[in-house]
Amino acid sequence: MIIEPLFALLLVDYLRKKVDPRQADYDIRGYLLKGRYVAIGLLILDVVTNSFIIDVGIRACVVALMWLIYTRKELGVGKSLMYSIIPYMVLSFAGDLVEEVAADFYDSYEYVFESANLFGVLWFGAMWFVNRSQRKALERERIKREAEETRVRVMAELKVNLEAEVAQRTAELRQQKEELEEALEELKHTQAQLIHSEKMASLGELTAGIAHEIQNPLNFVNNFSEVSIELLDELKTGPLAQLPEDAADEVEELIGDLTQNLEKITLHGKRADGIVKSMLQHSRSSTGEKTEIDINALADEYIRLSYHGLRAKDKSFNASMETDFATDLRRIAVVPQDLGRVLLNLFNNAFYSVSEKKKNNAPEGYEPLVAVATRNVQLPDGREGVQITIRDNGTGIPKAIIDKVYQPFFTTKPTGQGTGLGLSMSYDIIHKVHGGEMRIDTEEGQYAAFTITIPA
Repeated sequence: MIIEPLFALLLVDYLRKKVDPRQADYDIRGYLLKGRYVAIGLLILDVVTNSFIIDVGIRACVVALMWLIYTRKELGVGKSLMYSIIPYMVLSFAGDLVEEVAADFYDSYEYVFESANLFGVLWFGAMWFVNRSQRKALERERIKREAEETRVRVMAELKVNLEAEVAQRTAELRQQKEELEEALEELKHTQAQLIHSEKMASLGELTAGIAHEIQNPLNFVNNFSEVSIELLDELKTGPLAQLPEDAADEVEELIGDLTQNLEKITLHGKRADGIVKSMLQHSRSSTGEKTEIDINALADEYIRLSYHGLRAKDKSFNASMETDFATDLRRIAVVPQDLGRVLLNLFNNAFYSVSEKKKNNAPEGYEPLVAVATRNVQLPDGREGVQITIRDNGTGIPKAIIDKVYQPFFTTKPTGQGTGLGLSMSYDIIHKVHGGEMRIDTEEGQYAAFTITIPA
């Protein structure tokens, strides 16, 4: 009797427990079950028969099983157990072969062959035990590794969740910070508007007070000069008509001079009266209320007002005015009085610049020009706005002082012709009241351009 079929049965049962069906593209468990039945059949056949040929056939079947385990990847889990069977099979087959070929020799050394078979069985048992211990150790290691992988996976998930929570919290804090910064900026902007409004109100009250004080004596000058002219006319047609001819000519000449002087007093008095009225109108305190207006109409009105104001001072001055107004210019909410002050200051400066260039060795063929243009713009932050550009071909602004032009009381005009408050006040009105921007583009001796951008 040989015990290879028993080993085959143990090997098949081991494979049924350890083989992973997912590694095969066929019903491997079904084939192993059939192999189990075959191993049982071989075991029974080995018990009921005692033929060398049958034993060889049985061994051939076991060898075939071992060859499948060796060559098939999905059966590789049984290789270690398969290797432990080889010593017994070799020794058992060698003993049976010697017994069949040389029976006398076998009988003389039967105990040796039986000991060799026993060694093969013990080797299988030892390897089975070692393999079983290794399997248990591997199983423990696998469980430990899976536990570690599970722990690492859980830690990774916790880390991801924690990072997501931290990112969310950081985003919330950043949003709160931005909201607080916006609120702070709005408070600063409101405060600046209030301060500017108070300054403008104080300046307006002061200007109005001075203008009213000047208005009263100016009215007396104008009225009495007109009355004096009328009295002189009555004097010429009245008592002076009775004088002798020589005396009458001399007196009439003197009266003519007095009349001419009074007419000049009246002329300049009315001009001064107009200036005072403009001061009163200009110094009216702004309510600070923004209303939607036509920027084109406002710019056109103030460029003409500025030009005619300069013409009233200097009859010899002439300049060209150009307007390039956008026909589809959007109406935006502004403080009309404040924006009017800004435009008037810029136009006055532009006309003054071209006038000075005309007087002081201007190039041949030089023609003074002041231009104003408007257009719709898209601001960098996505908002819509309106842009006003005032450009002149006058003296320009030197680079050395361009950073000072917005400083209060800084002026390049001669003493008595400028206070140095115009651009400073204009800058505050555009930036603080309207939240806009004022930029300068200039080249000394060539041109100066002020660009105002106001968000809608």
